[in-house]
Amino acid sequence: MASTPGERIDQRDWSALTLGERIRQIEVEGYFVLPDLLGAEEIAGLKAETTKLPTTAVDYSVHQQVCSGIQFAGGRITQLIAHEPTIQFLRELFGSEIVLMSYAYARSEPGHPGISLHADGQPYGSEIFGQVGSCPWLVRVLYYLDDLTPEVSPFRVVPRSHLCMHAAANPYLRYESHPEEVMVTARAGSAVLINHRVFHGNFPNTGDRSRELLAIAYRPAWAGPIADVDEWKEEELATLPESVQPLFASRNKRVWDFAGGNKQSNMPREAPGMNPSRWARVE
Repeated sequence: MASTPGERIDQRDWSALTLGERIRQIEVEGYFVLPDLLGAEEIAGLKAETTKLPTTAVDYSVHQQVCSGIQFAGGRITQLIAHEPTIQFLRELFGSEIVLMSYAYARSEPGHPGISLHADGQPYGSEIFGQVGSCPWLVRVLYYLDDLTPEVSPFRVVPRSHLCMHAAANPYLRYESHPEEVMVTARAGSAVLINHRVFHGNFPNTGDRSRELLAIAYRPAWAGPIADVDEWKEEELATLPESVQPLFASRNKRVWDFAGGNKQSNMPREAPGMNPSRWARVE
């Protein structure tokens, strides 16, 4: 991790991490970068489609333009949901069943003041995130369509903040800054993956160009919200490419057993997914 006076910048070679190190990074630190997922042609194609999205400004700045609910936009935007390298990693992290929860576009223009440090995971729901934030586990994948540089709204995060039990880590709080926050830079086509409970945001755009991203939220199938959210509409599901359909299971799917006993029959004797040695995996 390189640093400059007053800043901590994480610009390590993310491609050098083993699978176990990648899993540890997002489980323990709360964020991780999958570098160079999208080539120049794919980025250009996505940008051609994002220019057609009807965006609106957020309440704190006209220089932050967003468009939510773009999962049925079609074309490359919809196909990105099933981008295989990302889904392959999420299967290792979550298990085989993955559920898409939300999909949005954001453009940070010159003059954007930055997003305050916040958590997307809020256990009782909220006006901003609805009940999606109440899912016990969720990972947001941020695909950057432009280079993420120190001047152009780079990602910011407080590592390990999602593990903190202190009142200061109440996920309903927001912070202007934090003395131990980290700046993350990356090349266009890379994705930052975040645990939705980690405190994160982005820095101001003091550059001379905009920075676009596509944010897709996934969760393990068992980890549904505490209260129902809107289901996908059947007529919209029918428009989806076959490759993405398996990720559109019910957004309210939950796997739980309230009446489970202490000594159940035929209990398994192994669970590789939660092996303490999982961080040592190389493939």
